[in-house]
Amino acid sequence: MKKSEYKFIFISIFVWLAFLFLIIFLSTRLLPLQPNFLGGGLKNYLKNPYLWAFGNFDGQHYVSIARQGYGLSEQAFFPLYPLLIRLLGSAAGGGLLAFNLSGILISLLSLFAGLIGFYKLLRLDFTEKVSKYSIAALLLFPTSFYFAAVYTESLFFVLAIWSLYFARKKAWLAASIFAMFLTATRFVGIIIIPVILTEWLISVWKNRDWYKKLPWSVMLAPLGLISYMIYLFKSVGNPFAFYSTMASFGEQRSSHLILVPQVFYRYIFRILPSLHTSFWPTLFTTYFEFVIAVVVLVIIFISFKKLRLSYWIFLALGYLIPTFSGSFSSLPRYVLVVFPLFIFGGLLSKKSKALFFAFEAISFILLIVSYSLFARGYWLS
Repeated sequence: MKKSEYKFIFISIFVWLAFLFLIIFLSTRLLPLQPNFLGGGLKNYLKNPYLWAFGNFDGQHYVSIARQGYGLSEQAFFPLYPLLIRLLGSAAGGGLLAFNLSGILISLLSLFAGLIGFYKLLRLDFTEKVSKYSIAALLLFPTSFYFAAVYTESLFFVLAIWSLYFARKKAWLAASIFAMFLTATRFVGIIIIPVILTEWLISVWKNRDWYKKLPWSVMLAPLGLISYMIYLFKSVGNPFAFYSTMASFGEQRSSHLILVPQVFYRYIFRILPSLHTSFWPTLFTTYFEFVIAVVVLVIIFISFKKLRLSYWIFLALGYLIPTFSGSFSSLPRYVLVVFPLFIFGGLLSKKSKALFFAFEAISFILLIVSYSLFARGYWLS
């Protein structure tokens, strides 16, 4: 990469982060505060919302796990991110502030490294303009603020990007090591395994190298998940506790497998018609989830022949697996790390800049509303 390209990524993150702080400034003056799930608790939040707003909701769980280990029903949160917070936070003094700052720092550094990898991955196939438009689409996505929060989005993003980049370069050991850490970050990280296998199949098909066996290093990929399952079996007696405890985080979620058509049925005929219009944040969030579910599903269908097969598999599985819990709750956040979605956005800019900018304008407005709600303690995703 050229020096100017690193500069572009750094400036993009800086402007984006400054915009998030501006949203916090405006939201504290325009929106009433919901005090129940604020990062650091109400007292700390009121003293400095510019810091603690990044630790709202799940951020509290990651910091708690980092400080005290797993509590009741927290097994849905995979261990790598809180472990990193613990290592850095302990070295920085071990207080609540140190752990929260550590989570934010890990997220921002991961985002920077992830965007570098994303740009390098894009440049294997696309022009500089398409690559930069893809990054812009990512940072303007309505839930992109999670990349700066005490959440796993940035860590997942950087590990997935670099795993696929090394797979594209046929560096199977490096790809598998990144994949192993990915499966210790979130359950949906298992989608990287068929992605790597697809890249291997593409490489042997293209070069007719059928004599080349599948690299044994690929077996490393699921070890992150397997290690966590062993820990869960020993600690709570259930290796699948990461899935069964998900029902504790939202009444719409189920501990049983539910297919996408059933989820759409539930939203169209049960959830959306029963919404009360008196509390607009809930109304906004539920319709936001549903619209994202529809839009991404449409993109999955129309992008089949436009995206590289491994990218399309990552996109399709990254969308489908979170819906198996029976809800689109948090889907706007889950699809944030499904980076082929934004490659499609970059390709759209090549076909019609007017359409691209129209989508990004809508996305920009939704980002303002979404982060305003999140920063003031309203559940979003």
